Amino acid sequence: MDESLWALAETLAGAPLTDLVPLTGGANNRLFRIADRRGRIFALKVYRRMAHDPRDRLAIEFGALSFLRQRAVTVVPEPVAIDAERGVALYQWVEGDPVTKPGATDIDAVLRFADQLREMGTHEGAAVLPAASEACLSALEIVEQIDRRYHRLAEVAERNPILAEFLIEPFSETRTRAVAVARDGYAARKWDFSAALPRPLQVLSPSDFGFHNTLRRPDGSLVFLDFEYFGWDDPVRLVADFLQHPAMRLEEDLSDRFVAGARGLYGADPGFLERLDLLFPLIGLRWCLILLNEFLPERWAARQFAGMSDDRPVVLERQLAKARRRLTAVVRTLPEWGRR
Repeated sequence: MDESLWALAETLAGAPLTDLVPLTGGANNRLFRIADRRGRIFALKVYRRMAHDPRDRLAIEFGALSFLRQRAVTVVPEPVAIDAERGVALYQWVEGDPVTKPGATDIDAVLRFADQLREMGTHEGAAVLPAASEACLSALEIVEQIDRRYHRLAEVAERNPILAEFLIEPFSETRTRAVAVARDGYAARKWDFSAALPRPLQVLSPSDFGFHNTLRRPDGSLVFLDFEYFGWDDPVRLVADFLQHPAMRLEEDLSDRFVAGARGLYGADPGFLERLDLLFPLIGLRWCLILLNEFLPERWAARQFAGMSDDRPVVLERQLAKARRRLTAVVRTLPEWGRR
């Protein structure tokens, strides 16, 4: 065990430790379960600093959880202590199990939390919170995000023929059609494709929202985790991400229940449902490319930092298969391809 990490954890906990156990499952960071001599248990998170990523994910997550807990939102972990210089934070330990088989009551719990986040946006102090990581505040911004990710992957595709094949034909063709559908839809409604959604219609979002970042406590209640990308965003992205996240597997009735609930939450936005319909395929394309992050050397290094030990060729093949499945799902959401 790293003695310096043990000492740092003791400093943050304010008491001698009895245990420090590394956990697996994180994609970018290292996570530990620690116990001290007072019988308290915490989660210790070590954030990886990446030269290619200027975001301060530690400050964002600790700040987001502090903001929410100070306003009596108890379905998120309590932040305990932070060492910004070393990139480490201590959080309340949440005893619970992954939500592997969500039901209707779980969807309702998610919607209640989304409603809390919407209401938190009206509180004092919310106005100074940052935009969510890669916020999708305009249709054009989503397209630009897709293109930036595409071009970065294209740089490494020269050494990965299977990646190049995917990018050159099926993905590019779908991207062209999806952008055309969105542009035509915006033009028909006389909406500005490049205009950011006005702040009154934006909501606070975890920006990585789903059951993959949720634990079920022994009493059945849910706790929501991972706020490294928290901030202001279009509620369309929150909904579309929840429904399309690769780690999510929702039955159709649960997806319908979530969309119906979201319609009620964001009904003050007259264009919400139409915007969701037009942008849903684009956000799906964005997920296709996120799934391919392991092809990027810097992203693979982050996975190794977090403890991934899988064979890289196996991982790349698996991620490409996931991207192909997501692309097939995107195709089904394009209206001119027969969905409606």
